[in-house]
Amino acid sequence: MFKFLKIRIKRIFTALKGMCLLLITETSIQVQFVFILFFVFAGFYFEISFNEWIIQIFLSGFILSIEALNTSIEKLCDFINPEYSKKIGLIKDLGAGAVSFAVIPSLMILFFIYCPYIFV
Repeated sequence: MFKFLKIRIKRIFTALKGMCLLLITETSIQVQFVFILFFVFAGFYFEISFNEWIIQIFLSGFILSIEALNTSIEKLCDFINPEYSKKIGLIKDLGAGAVSFAVIPSLMILFFIYCPYIFV
């Protein structure tokens, strides 16, 4: 039982280390994080509802997760082939497209959340 908990705690710290590395080293994650902070402040300012907070928190985690996966794909591609390659470029473009598939609908949902507060 103790070994099981020790392994789980180690995995949690590994995950936290990865989150910190992303926030410290990756510009794309930092940009997304700034936007998330903006919407957190907006949420407090407009006093959004509990359900709207849940949606906003979910969307924030969703976007950061997809961005982290895209960053991982890019790092892996750079590790496999540091030279320019059309195939690697295509893979990176597909990853960026995945981020767009997450960000665009999320921004639309946030627009619908904040419209009633902004345009009273």
